[in-house]
Amino acid sequence: MKHIFREGKPDAPVLLLLHGTGGTEEDLIEVAKLIDDDASVLSVRGNVSENGMPRFFRRLAEGVFDEEDLIHRTKELYDFIDESAEQYGFDRSNVIAVGYSNGANIAASLMFHYEGVLKGALLHHPMVPRKGVELPSLNGQHVFIGAGANDPICPAQETEELSRLLEQAGAHVHIQWEHNGHQLTIDEVQGAAAYYEQHLK
Repeated sequence: MKHIFREGKPDAPVLLLLHGTGGTEEDLIEVAKLIDDDASVLSVRGNVSENGMPRFFRRLAEGVFDEEDLIHRTKELYDFIDESAEQYGFDRSNVIAVGYSNGANIAASLMFHYEGVLKGALLHHPMVPRKGVELPSLNGQHVFIGAGANDPICPAQETEELSRLLEQAGAHVHIQWEHNGHQLTIDEVQGAAAYYEQHLK
């Protein structure tokens, strides 16, 4: 997978950066600096193209995921993290996802499908990746969700359902509501950074 790796301080976490639809591996680099300038960064570009726009998995329509492709691409990303840990020599157990929109959805899908895949996650405007599946144990994991109260793509009930499912699997979840739509705001990033500092660093 096309990516950027930047090595940080030895004991600092590795931030796995996952862009939104139409983004690239460059998109969240500045966000990562605001969250933890000492952290290593593994920023990945999605392998799926939708009308020339990079994504992490296919969708059938707005908000309707291609479930078969989602499962396949989640495994692809899972394997890529393992390979990157070996290639770059970072601690595989110290990876924290930072995802926006489509990237937040694939990060949530990692947590839905694989136990211990992430130390925690900062998810901006995520949706429930799959309905009706049993989640692995997420005991002790911390998840920040940034949400827009007026988000037309990811309605409030979607955010609340995702939070409930993660909590039922044992995760600690914090939702920060903004009175905005689907865009990623500086207030949301600062909230994620504060949560990270308190619970994940």
